[in-house]
Amino acid sequence: MDRLRFEPMPLPPPRLAKHRMGDDDRVRRRGEEGPGTAVLSRTKPQAKRPNLYRVLLLNDDYTPMEFVVHVLERFFNKSREDATRIMLHVHHHGVGECGVFTYEVAETKVTQVMDFARKHQHPLQCVMEKK
Repeated sequence: MDRLRFEPMPLPPPRLAKHRMGDDDRVRRRGEEGPGTAVLSRTKPQAKRPNLYRVLLLNDDYTPMEFVVHVLERFFNKSREDATRIMLHVHHHGVGECGVFTYEVAETKVTQVMDFARKHQHPLQCVMEKK
């Protein structure tokens, strides 16, 4: 039985944009003299990192500590120990960081926590601030 042999096709050379050079476009290479000499370079687009936002819980005198621990476990995927540590920090210092996220994720987390607290009739406050 004859076997077919597949060979990869060579890629065509990259195309350069056609551009009519004007007086403003003339760039000389180092050591070269003369009109119409241009240096072409390709620049890689730099991806800008998104801004990050801290999600914070605020202390109040009415929300039970166990509810705050439950919120941290459910919405921020914290272990029981980490959630308890953060809850105690909120209790003693008035504010505690739950996590750092992009704007959209932080906004979603704040909304979820606030809706969950209102549903269970607790005045727990959750806010976000730019890091």
